[in-house]
Amino acid sequence: MDLRAIGMGLAFAFMWSSAFTSARIIVAAAPPLTALSLRFLISGLIGVAIARALGQSWRLTRGQWRATVLFGICQNALYLGLNFVAMQTVEASLAAIIASTMPLLVALAGWLVFRDHVRPLGIAGLLAGLAGVALIMGSRIGGGVDLTGVLLCAAGVLALTFATLSVREASSGGNLLMIVGLQMLVGSAILAVPALALEPFDVAWSWPLVAAFAYTTLVPGLAATLVWFMLVNRIGAVRAATFHFLNPFLGVAIAAALLGEALGAVDMIGVAVIMAGILAVQLAKHPG
Repeated sequence: MDLRAIGMGLAFAFMWSSAFTSARIIVAAAPPLTALSLRFLISGLIGVAIARALGQSWRLTRGQWRATVLFGICQNALYLGLNFVAMQTVEASLAAIIASTMPLLVALAGWLVFRDHVRPLGIAGLLAGLAGVALIMGSRIGGGVDLTGVLLCAAGVLALTFATLSVREASSGGNLLMIVGLQMLVGSAILAVPALALEPFDVAWSWPLVAAFAYTTLVPGLAATLVWFMLVNRIGAVRAATFHFLNPFLGVAIAAALLGEALGAVDMIGVAVIMAGILAVQLAKHPG
């Protein structure tokens, strides 16, 4: 793995992890599905416009279209839609921890469903990751966390796990920025239906809201997705996924720094165990 790939991976991990904090600011002042649909509309239009200016085409291969639609539905509409709704009552740090278990769920599905061979290091990582999640959830449930919000986050990470399966198809064949823009437009269109049907447009305008919306539209929304596809295209999905081990720590650190969310000793121990588990699972996938 070269220095450029490492830099891309670190940048992706920070951008992805920061999205929970900016989302928490947004949903505290605006209807979540409406805000998310609008965010995807703006990000998608910007992405498509830049892609066209760079000479990229929206004449994608059949596999790219299939992956783009799946990614738009599963990551944007389901994963982020459920998380935005959940973060009205769930802290950004907890949402980030739940979402960061995606590499563990991918590995677990490969082991149990697809009968993939998992090395002992990978099995140990899975068990450690699940133990870390159980430790944190036990502490939070005892502290009165909103269980409905937690279940929405859990459903979201399952959708994200499924979305990950389409990344490799989408990242091959060029037109990466066009694909990023189009999958965001797919998410925007799907989310607009429940947003218009269920949410009144009631917004408490403020500079933090505007700044958080602009940031989440351009950075976690557009830039992070593009960097992720580029990283997968450069080093492969397995090596790229190694950087997910940073997400639990970065997610809770950013939420603590910007939102003042309290973190107990049990939370920090659980985060460390999850990070170790994710890293072990990913290292176990590397050849030799």
